[in-house]
Amino acid sequence: MKSEQHLDDLLGRHAILEGCRGDILAAFEMLRECYRSSGKALICGNGGSAADCEHWAGEMLKGFVSCRSIDPSRCDLPPSLANKLQGALPMIPLTGFLSLSSAFANDVDPQLVFAQLVFALARQGDVVIGISTSGKSPSVVHAMDSAVAMGARTLALTGESGGTLGEKCEVCIRVPAKKTFLVQELHLPIYHTLSLMLEDEFFAG
Repeated sequence: MKSEQHLDDLLGRHAILEGCRGDILAAFEMLRECYRSSGKALICGNGGSAADCEHWAGEMLKGFVSCRSIDPSRCDLPPSLANKLQGALPMIPLTGFLSLSSAFANDVDPQLVFAQLVFALARQGDVVIGISTSGKSPSVVHAMDSAVAMGARTLALTGESGGTLGEKCEVCIRVPAKKTFLVQELHLPIYHTLSLMLEDEFFAG
């Protein structure tokens, strides 16, 4: 299966992640089920992890290594658009809602901004992803509480301890590192690999 080949390739390049194999595969299966059911992913994190949220969403919302061509005969788009637009897997980075985030932080509670967005946007069958190097970020942890309340599934990327976030999420990919920058260095190849696996699953051929 090509998706598993991508995972093998990742672990060939980063043998330190071998212990994460099962959780990476479980994350892929969770996201595959979500997208097969026409669901969406919501993703949140702070600081460098916020940048990772935007980065990963960028890989999902357009072609990654494939151009994800659209068949004009199977959609209502005029050929001039269909020939340039690309297939997408919906992933919403909750880091980008400037007006909502600043207003809610000012008027209510800055630690609940992601929780508010998940409450507003998540629906049953969606996946809420939290990225936190420590696994202790209150804003990300609270987002998972909202996710459970809304019937969404939960996925986390953390450092080796997993923290509170790891305890709350159905699947937690705990990379074997403690220092923030080292955790971040390992998160990127994981979400790139998940992007490759999902792209092949939904856009191969």
